[in-house]
Amino acid sequence: MQSKALKPEEYFIEDEPYYQPIADEIAIFEAAYRQSLPVLLKGPTGCGKTRFMEHMAWRLKRPLITVSCHDDLTASDLVGRFLISGGETVWVDGPLARAVRHGAICYLDEVVEARKDTTVVIHPLADDRRVLPMEKVGELIEATGDFCLAISYNPGYQSVMKDLKQSTRQRFVALEFDYPDAVLEAEIIMRETDIDENTAKQLVKFAHMTRDLKGSGLDEGASTRLLVHAAKLIDEGIRPVTACQTAIAQAITDDGDMLLAMNELSSSLF
Repeated sequence: MQSKALKPEEYFIEDEPYYQPIADEIAIFEAAYRQSLPVLLKGPTGCGKTRFMEHMAWRLKRPLITVSCHDDLTASDLVGRFLISGGETVWVDGPLARAVRHGAICYLDEVVEARKDTTVVIHPLADDRRVLPMEKVGELIEATGDFCLAISYNPGYQSVMKDLKQSTRQRFVALEFDYPDAVLEAEIIMRETDIDENTAKQLVKFAHMTRDLKGSGLDEGASTRLLVHAAKLIDEGIRPVTACQTAIAQAITDDGDMLLAMNELSSSLF
């Protein structure tokens, strides 16, 4: 059997990722990790869930294996499969199996995007058993105390067909994320870019205007991630109104009327 070894440069995070806590999420995650409890991160897109996981992996000094879930993600993609190599059939671990074997943090991002039959494979890892059945090779991998399973999803953006089942979610300690308050969000934008304080505050005001439109023409308002994108464009000399249009408005909608309305909003601020 072949198992891909973890390379420090590939999975370990050497430098501290900037993360500004908004509540006691760091303490709760550390407590859950010490007790070998799986963690569910839920919140809107671009609010800092992935950055939080990177920060925690650095903080706990554990390798981080991230899987971006999608409609075509199969159980074999997570666990592993047989491949032909050098004329021989060999077994190659998937990212979940590698994380369990090597005591890494496995982060399944937007887990509800994966197929329903795929998410079932994490159930034995997310309860008291903490095992990963490898049915194709007849092996049962037991997770060590270093292994951590974390998943995320956006509860405000899922249809009934893509909600997280109770049989899955009730195995996890849940951490709820949201966009930070205006002062902290402006501070994050300034920390992530070289933008000045006034411009950062105006970007945050624009974000709040778009978030107020959620459910009234927009599925989602501007995320903190998009504000950072806009700020970086402004750093490069792009006009603020144009930066808001290209980095924020165009990213969250294709509706002509909404684009016009958001252009007017940004023009009123800048």
